[in-house]
Parts: sequence; C-alpha cells; structure tokens
Amino acid sequence: MAFAARHADRGDLVEDVWVCAPEAGAQPRRVTAGDLSAEAPRFSADGATVYFLADELGPDLDDFVGRTTGVWSVPADGSAAPTRLTPQEGPRATGGVLTTAQHLMTRIENRGAVHLVRVPPDGGEPATLVGGPVETRSFDHRGGVTVAVVADGASSGEVVRVTGDGHRVLTSFAQGLDPHPMTELTAHTADGYPVHGWVALPEGEGPHPVVLMIHGGPFTQYGWQLFDETQVYVEAGYAVLMCNPRGSSGYGHAHGRAIIGSVGAVTATDVLAFLDEALRDERLDASRVGVMGGSHGGFMTTWIAAHHGDRFRAAITERAVNAVDSFQGSSDIGSFFPGPLYGPPQTWAKESPLTYADQISVPVLIIHSEEDWRCPVEQAQRLFVALRTRGHEAEMLLFPAEGHELTRSGLPSHRVARFEAVLDWWARHL
Repeated sequence: MAFAARHADRGDLVEDVWVCAPEAGAQPRRVTAGDLSAEAPRFSADGATVYFLADELGPDLDDFVGRTTGVWSVPADGSAAPTRLTPQEGPRATGGVLTTAQHLMTRIENRGAVHLVRVPPDGGEPATLVGGPVETRSFDHRGGVTVAVVADGASSGEVVRVTGDGHRVLTSFAQGLDPHPMTELTAHTADGYPVHGWVALPEGEGPHPVVLMIHGGPFTQYGWQLFDETQVYVEAGYAVLMCNPRGSSGYGHAHGRAIIGSVGAVTATDVLAFLDEALRDERLDASRVGVMGGSHGGFMTTWIAAHHGDRFRAAITERAVNAVDSFQGSSDIGSFFPGPLYGPPQTWAKESPLTYADQISVPVLIIHSEEDWRCPVEQAQRLFVALRTRGHEAEMLLFPAEGHELTRSGLPSHRVARFEAVLDWWARHL
C-alpha cells in the first residue's frame, strides 16, 4: 500500500509518501524527502513506481500560496529522489492520479476549465482526453474503459465514456433544463494584464442591474459549470459578472502568486478592470452595481467597499476574512496561512479590510455561520460592530449550526433562506 501522511514536526506543511507491505507487522517506509506536500499516491501497474500529486513548499516548508500542484513519481524502493513530471509553470493538477498499464491520468485546471489528461509516465506534454469548455469532476478506469463525470455551462455533470477522439455522453440528468448561458469576456488592466471571466445576462434588452461576484480561495477558479448562484441571480433579473483575477488558479504559477503581500490592491485592480469592460455593454446598468463574495471573496468585498465604494450601490460580504490578526489565532488554518499570503505580522493591519471600515460608505449585508472554523464568526462580528457603532447601514445574518460550506452543503432550508435574504437585499438597494 501507499499513503501520504504528516510527519512529526507539525510546524510546517510537509506530507510525505510512505509505502508498506500489506501484511501484519510490516513497517511503513518513507520514499519522499520531507520537502513536499504530497497527496493521493498510486502504484504503477508493476509496483515499481509510486505516482502522486504534490506541491513544493519553498525553503521554509510553509510557502504554499499559488503553488501549481504537479504530478510526481518516485521509485517504490526509495532508491532515487522524486521527479516532477509536469512543469511548475504549467496547469495545476487536481483530483488525484490514476494509473493504468501504460498511462497516468489526472485532471488539470485551465482557464476556468478542468480537463482530463493523460501524462506520460516519464514526463512530457500531457495529452488531453476530455477538453474544451467543461469541468471534469471525477474519473475512473476499469477493464480498458475510461469514464468521467463532466460538467459544463448547461449541466452540473453527466457521465461520459472517453473515446479515442473525445467523449460520448451516457446520461441525461440535465434534460429539460434551460439555464441562462454564460459568455466569455477578457478585460485588460491599465498596464495590459488580461483578466478572464464570464457574463450572464437576464432576458430582455435592459439595462439590467449588475452583481459582481468574487470567488473565494484565493487559489481557485470560476469555471464552466451550472452554478446555482449565477442562475438564481440572473433569473431574478440581475446581470452577473464573474472573473478569475490574479491569485486565482488555472492560469499558471505567476498568476497565482502575483497577489502575495498585496492581496487587496492587486485583486481589486483586476476585478474592477473586468467590471469596466463588462459595463461597456449597454444592456448593463452602470448606475446600479452591487458586489458580493464569500471567504476570500468576502475579504475582497469588504476591501472594495472601503476603497472603491463609489463604484457600487451596496455590498454583501460572506464568511469573510476581515482582520488578519485575529484570523491568525482563531482559524483552523490560522497557524500557517497568514504569513505566506499577507506578509509578516507588522503588515497585517495594512492588509486587513477591517482597518478601513470607517471608509465604507455603501450599505453592507454581512452573512456568516456560527460554526465556521475557517473564518470564525468573530471576523463578521468585528466588522458589524465597526460599522454599526458609527451609525452606518449594515445588517448581519447569522446561521446556526452551519460552517464555512453553508452555500454548498448547508441545510436546504438555510440555503433557501440565504438566497431569499440576498435577493431581498439587492431588491432594496439595486
């Protein structure tokens, strides 16, 4: 067997690959060198090699921000050092690795898409098995047949069989749905940096009120999927804008790491450039724009409300990081997260949206969950108190017995209540 596990020193993020014979009394043996964050190891068909996904961690073993996860190999007997098979600057591998007699398969993120690819066992350019404007959610291979679950802008996922020249859809779970389509858009910042994303419009000529959504992470991506948030807001009459600014995954190593030490300012530059480009469309009403986001998207919503509030009518900040200092001591990732992204402690106040709460001039709805251990509830409470004690228009909606994943896996009744609150807020302010 092969598995990945932390080592005795809990002060870093190292996860090593271990192998162990499947018999009583066998002792596990480490085959990596204590300098990677590894996951999902799998033996080759002949058992001589272990393939796995891993991130490099920098000299202090804590530099995880924007790292492009790669496919790696290592001899099962530990006779040589691990070898990276996919380039550091290339697409980010995700979702594990699967081995067949001749090939490796994994998923890679690519400009909002998630493709299923075949990686040569000795390294080299991956071959795309499932490509295009889709998100491959999962995959498997048995008896010479490869299947996958693939989502796109019209479906949350259909089972497909991978063929020599593409894939054949086997299911029709989305039959009868008529979702609002997403249109790709690429904007450019003042210095020419490209910002890629999507616009989804309601029916009619407009001009429609606009909701700018900012994703969490920050190292994740909006992409090609049937996203409930987009569909609900567009159906209610709002134009929805989504983009993948610097800090997002799917656009390479440099793009993911570009925000280190200046998270709010760099991300806001890209997001606002995308907004400007989208508002060139006369079907969008530039005088009625709201901004919202969760987790890192909530961080950015609070930041933008403070620094660029003149662009917006109102804001909704959810499960946000607002104050880096207390996040460091209370979050379930707070022991290692702040420094590599926000810089040393003496910079945390400058990087915290809460520091600029007195500059917020737009109405703010704060949504949070009582059992959010990733961004603990004090992050919301501190912002709410800062706004209300100076008489600012702010409301706070707090969900009991929910955590950081409320919008994705919370109780259905709570998810419905949240949507109702969001739509009520936009109806009042846009």
